[in-house]
Amino acid sequence: MSVIEVKDVNKMFGAFRALNELSMEVNQGEIYGFIGPNGAGKSTTIRILLGMLKPTSGSVSLFGRDAWKDAVDIHRRCAYVPGDVHVWPNLTGGEVIDLFLKMNGEFSTKKRDEWIERFQFDPSKKCRSYSKGNRQKIALISAFASEADLFIFDEPTSGLDPLMEQVFQQGVKEIRNAGKTVLLSSHILSEVEKLCDRVAIIRHGEIIEDGTIQELRHLTRMNIIVETKQPFKSIEAINGIHELRKEGSVVSFEVDTEYMDEVISYISSYGIIRLESKPPTLEHLFMRHYEQKGNKEEQS
Repeated sequence: MSVIEVKDVNKMFGAFRALNELSMEVNQGEIYGFIGPNGAGKSTTIRILLGMLKPTSGSVSLFGRDAWKDAVDIHRRCAYVPGDVHVWPNLTGGEVIDLFLKMNGEFSTKKRDEWIERFQFDPSKKCRSYSKGNRQKIALISAFASEADLFIFDEPTSGLDPLMEQVFQQGVKEIRNAGKTVLLSSHILSEVEKLCDRVAIIRHGEIIEDGTIQELRHLTRMNIIVETKQPFKSIEAINGIHELRKEGSVVSFEVDTEYMDEVISYISSYGIIRLESKPPTLEHLFMRHYEQKGNKEEQS
């Protein structure tokens, strides 16, 4: 069953086309990743889903209802967390959480208190004294403690430390296990890889790829830098090796994660002096894969 359906949506701001024939579908009970570089159209899409913007053309529905005409009713079933939370400075964190929850209807104080404890949040302080991370916790606690059916997270872990990011990730998994739906917009590829069932990649207002993480395996390539006692003979012949570069005794390349064991076994036989590995950043992903792809399309 589809919770979100976006069909052939265009959005113009004057002469500027922010979204171009964008289509996407999010099913009930799944975590759907929505990624792309800054300015790609992620926030515009989310504002249209929330009924904050009207599409120039195309159709958008949530729970089978029109996102623009039925926005008020749809909001009762949604929880939204933006990447930069602004709250009332003279209210306490607890008062703001209760206000957000009451706006969505009935809520459980037990569930609210549980999430306050899990996020290690002090609800007694005035909001003006909170850091960005604590303001983010207000919105996250309000979302997780709600009875929403659809959760829309737009860079939700901005300002959170790694421990609180883990609390967030566990909360998202619990939402899915309860049969509810999540749309997650994030620039943290590792977060998307851990959580999402499917991913859509947006570039210049268009969905250029979508599928499962396994189907989009180039997202999970690791960047490897290695220096060995003896030079490699034919590492390029090994499956899963991409973007091979050599500078003296130092070799750098990208490797598909499913071939990591084979690659490490191979380079170990040459005597490792130094080995570094790190996941690709979203910026690097778009520079390496999508900008190159875009340039080829423009030249053809």
